[in-house]
Amino acid sequence: MAEKKEEKKEPSVAKAMEDKGKEEKKEEKKKEEKVSEKLQEIIKKVEELSVIELVDLVKALEDKFGVSATPQVVASAGAAGVGEGEEGAGEKKETVSVILKDAGQAKVQIIKEIKEIMGLGLKEAKDLVDAAPKALKENISVSEAEEIKKKLEEDGATVEIK
Repeated sequence: MAEKKEEKKEPSVAKAMEDKGKEEKKEEKKKEEKVSEKLQEIIKKVEELSVIELVDLVKALEDKFGVSATPQVVASAGAAGVGEGEEGAGEKKETVSVILKDAGQAKVQIIKEIKEIMGLGLKEAKDLVDAAPKALKENISVSEAEEIKKKLEEDGATVEIK
């Protein structure tokens, strides 16, 4: 008799999971209905891109339309510095870019470091190192850029901060 009770529970669990899956599909369809077909196609293509390709896409869109994807918080901090007077005008930029010029002899170690620093997969990190000279991170604080440069140069890479 205990076996019959277990058999009855399993179908109800399966049915509950099936119902949940159906609800999720309905929600996805509702979301898709809000977006035109043209935008749905673009979204599908963006989903297929790697992280590096997405970074390149963002850069291309920024260049094409003259906009920036930097957060508003950074922009407001810059505006606050301007209000302080001429003292803020003579200072260096608050954000910089870290550029990998060359991976050097210890290419494998550089790939591991970039994977850790940027949170990329192994393939994406390798592709980034192979594409040197390449911007690793842009619009970051000077202190963060110095940390990244120090880590990579310890492993034999040539890094530039702009």
